[in-house]
Amino acid sequence: MPLLGPADELPHPPRRVLVAGTSGSGKSTMASLVARTLGLSYVEMDSLFHGPQWTPRPEFEDDVRRFVKRHAWATEWQYRAARPVLLAHADTLVWLDHPRHVVMRRVAVRTAVRRFRRQELWNGNVEPPLRTVFTDPEHLLRWAWKSHNRTAERVRAVLRGEHGDRLAVVRLRGQREVDQWRSGPLRRAAERGEESVR
Repeated sequence: MPLLGPADELPHPPRRVLVAGTSGSGKSTMASLVARTLGLSYVEMDSLFHGPQWTPRPEFEDDVRRFVKRHAWATEWQYRAARPVLLAHADTLVWLDHPRHVVMRRVAVRTAVRRFRRQELWNGNVEPPLRTVFTDPEHLLRWAWKSHNRTAERVRAVLRGEHGDRLAVVRLRGQREVDQWRSGPLRRAAERGEESVR
């Protein structure tokens, strides 16, 4: 199946949608929006993975396996243990391929806002002090910078691999293309779904 762009119609009604992208690309926002637009269930992968004190939940992989058995869903394509399971059940992959400077600006602003507001994230966790960007080699800002190109490598592997024939892959570069896809192919897919129910 060819790589689709922001104006290309979706080849089938999306029922199990993954959103790929580096940290700060807007995966959760997009997955939630896709779910609302198409009437799918949505679970944020971070909420399944992170336990108290940022420790991984031992139930994470079992929770992912239960989630993918649902008839229709949207979520983020992330976490090494979850990615193969999610991909095996998905029919659509939306790739947010934003420039590095866009992603870094977004993740920096988001991290600062969450820290200053002491915003509770998952299972009681909050962003660590901002100074940890200099002391923690796995800090989200550092991770976003060094992992920026990895999503592209993973998506290209998908296109070359066993899932490429059945999986619709949409590549969106920048907010303008995101908006174009939302108001065009995604909206029309939702309208076709409503018509099929009538």
